[in-house]
Amino acid sequence: MTLEKFRSQVRCWLVANCPETMCVKMRPDEAINGGYKKRSSNPDSEIWLQRMVEQGWTAPNWPKEYGGADLDKNEFVVLLEEMQRINARPPLVGMGVSMIGPTLLEYGTEEQKQRFLPPIAKGEASWCQGYSEPGAGSDLAGLQTKAVLDGDEFVINGSKIWTSSAAFADWMFCLVRTDPQAPKHQGISFILLSMDSPGVSVKPIRLINGTSPFYQTFFDDVRVPRENLVHRINEGWEVGKRLLQHERSGLAALASADAAGPLERIKPGNDFAEMVNIYASLSDAELRDSWTDNEMIKQALLLTKRRVVEESEAKTPGAATSIFKYIEAEYVKRQLELQLKTRGTQGLGWNGETFSEEDISMGRLWLESKAISIAGGSNEVQLNIISKRVLGLPD
Repeated sequence: MTLEKFRSQVRCWLVANCPETMCVKMRPDEAINGGYKKRSSNPDSEIWLQRMVEQGWTAPNWPKEYGGADLDKNEFVVLLEEMQRINARPPLVGMGVSMIGPTLLEYGTEEQKQRFLPPIAKGEASWCQGYSEPGAGSDLAGLQTKAVLDGDEFVINGSKIWTSSAAFADWMFCLVRTDPQAPKHQGISFILLSMDSPGVSVKPIRLINGTSPFYQTFFDDVRVPRENLVHRINEGWEVGKRLLQHERSGLAALASADAAGPLERIKPGNDFAEMVNIYASLSDAELRDSWTDNEMIKQALLLTKRRVVEESEAKTPGAATSIFKYIEAEYVKRQLELQLKTRGTQGLGWNGETFSEEDISMGRLWLESKAISIAGGSNEVQLNIISKRVLGLPD
């Protein structure tokens, strides 16, 4: 089949099968992250998911035997372009399709792939990340959560912090210390554990904006089968780093013109033409210039992401993904600052009838944005990666 014929088929299928409500901006409560502990508030999200699952397009470049469609690089890009053309949302978001899935394709055993990948692609399992600890954040290799091998099981004790959506996750991919005597980068293993295991507990962390999307996760003699070890024992640091490259590439978010990523989360009301008729502050030339500058940064960022998608077929995203992780974090923070500055006092409301729902939402997003430069590796860490692995600068 030629690429143009494939494009025509994709376009016709999307027009016929994508519900109209799935072509407008997505509220956080409408997203499907997988699993059944927390589903979308919009019934059309479930319909859209099932239709895309049948096509294998929730994970389009995965092999068919694992729930994908086995699309090649060019077909994958065509699918993304056609979804973007109608502003279609991703049917499925979260750490399953974007992080642990691609990692298992590279490092997992055949049994692990057969066991974990199809439920991810079908939206039947949700995942969370067990990396950061109270004493190991940017210095992740300093983690102290221990896993001791006892027969055919690992016994895990310790805690993880800043675990996104831990209360709703079915599984966690976790970095644990399996050899406390080895150099800190060499005594770490990568393990998959059920969040329903005896001894696992979570405690919500309340943020400045009033929400609790993060948790601290505790492990008290949690037993995990040895078969859930990914790659080799004490060599999990390599796996963990590779997974972070997938996280920073944000490939899953591109499936709907950033509908799942930080860029989309700041879209409500950020259309300049719309806001200029509402807020007198936009008569200020300096403020208009700031909007223009940030829009150019956004477009450059989206082009960079597209390049990474096109390269991902040949190899796993590399250190260059740190560039747009850093740029995106700075862009989002700056854009939200512009949003508040444009709204003036209307952007400072917490609640009350004098403030619109959009104004209140924007203020809380601005507060939440302060963590963006830390999530997924701090900006300082990203700059170090860029200087060493992209620019080749000495230590």
